[in-house]
Amino acid sequence: MKKKTLVMGASLKPNRYSHLAINKLVRFKQPTVAIGLREGTVDGVKIHTEMEDFEDIDTVTLYLNAKRQEQYYDYIISLNPKRVIFNPGTENPELYTLLRKNNIYFENACTLVLLSSQQY
Repeated sequence: MKKKTLVMGASLKPNRYSHLAINKLVRFKQPTVAIGLREGTVDGVKIHTEMEDFEDIDTVTLYLNAKRQEQYYDYIISLNPKRVIFNPGTENPELYTLLRKNNIYFENACTLVLLSSQQY
């Protein structure tokens, strides 16, 4: 099943987990969009530097620490994703509370592992 995914904290650096996640999402043929600090392209996916009005986002996968997530709270909620994945190091109880209030499912997991184990 195709799950349009927004990678937040996308990086152009090949050794970063967000970069690897984009590669794997593309390889698994998941529609992928991305937001990061620098514009560029990873495996054909454009990295935007602004909060774009993406439509039909199923999953937001976070590669931003809790402090850096704060500026995106309203944005994430406005996208009304079906789920938010908090990758290791991105755990954020404050955002968990906001997501619960807005009936948005979330999980602490690793996008790379979910894809590899066919649990995505």
